[in-house]
Amino acid sequence: MMAERNTVSGPSGRGGQGLTWLALFTTTGTLVCCALPITLVTLGLGATVAAMTSTFPFLITLSQHKVWVFAFSAIILALAGWAMYRPGRSCPADAELGQACNRAMVWNRRIWWVSVGIWSIGFFAAWLALPLLQWLEG
Repeated sequence: MMAERNTVSGPSGRGGQGLTWLALFTTTGTLVCCALPITLVTLGLGATVAAMTSTFPFLITLSQHKVWVFAFSAIILALAGWAMYRPGRSCPADAELGQACNRAMVWNRRIWWVSVGIWSIGFFAAWLALPLLQWLEG
């Protein structure tokens, strides 16, 4: 007897898994473009930032367009979250495929929450850290 197989786009399907990896990639981009340089300069490592930007000139372009970088990564993060937590999501009825689906869901959720954390750190460093520091000093 053939086992019933549901095709699902989401954490159990390739579309959802690819979306969570894309979310991790884009949120890591926000960390590299904006949070890391600001943190290094704050710690007095401006020469390191200068060396990084001369070695990787695309960092300057990313930081000049940080509004778009953060907006794009937030949209991808929201889409990945929706793909994982939307109602009506199901795994295949086959025991082996269902078990693989559940493992993929667990890992997708872990990757997504790591991405949310990375995005939050980047957002804080790029948009909130300097105004907060100025408010505390002034």
